Amino acid sequence: MSSTLPSRQHDVNVPVRPERTAEGDAFTALVLEVAWLGGIFTSIGEALGRLGGQTLARWVILDAIEDGPATVAQIARRRGIARQAVQRVADLLVDEKLAAYQPNPDHRRAKLLRPTAQGRAALRTISRAQQEWADAVGTDIGLTKLAKATELVSEIRGVVSAHDRPGAAD
Repeated sequence: MSSTLPSRQHDVNVPVRPERTAEGDAFTALVLEVAWLGGIFTSIGEALGRLGGQTLARWVILDAIEDGPATVAQIARRRGIARQAVQRVADLLVDEKLAAYQPNPDHRRAKLLRPTAQGRAALRTISRAQQEWADAVGTDIGLTKLAKATELVSEIRGVVSAHDRPGAAD
């Protein structure tokens, strides 16, 4: 029994978090802030969506077809959402007469989704509230800072996208 104790004791004393570089710590701090901000944005998006009687998911899909009809697959690719999730929301929008499917001249089976007048009205309500909110927040932060932040986030997105995903099979 005493011969296994040092081994087990050693396992207990191994730090849970390995030490990162200063750059790794800074990147991790950024990831945590962005995740927290993402949660805030989701909550605000849900609140804005409710103003038009919608959820954030429904608002995202309605917004995706505001400028013209699109297939479910096209919406999914543009928004970075799983096709099945877009399909579920699109079907709900159609059931509630907020959107409609129309024939697609380029593909017999992949119908185009377009907003109805009722869907456009909901989107207008949400968009007006979002515009007021974005203008106020944007003014508080300032155009120069926002432009720099957007450029930096875009650069970070490119670097992160170029790296292998942790745990990805080779």
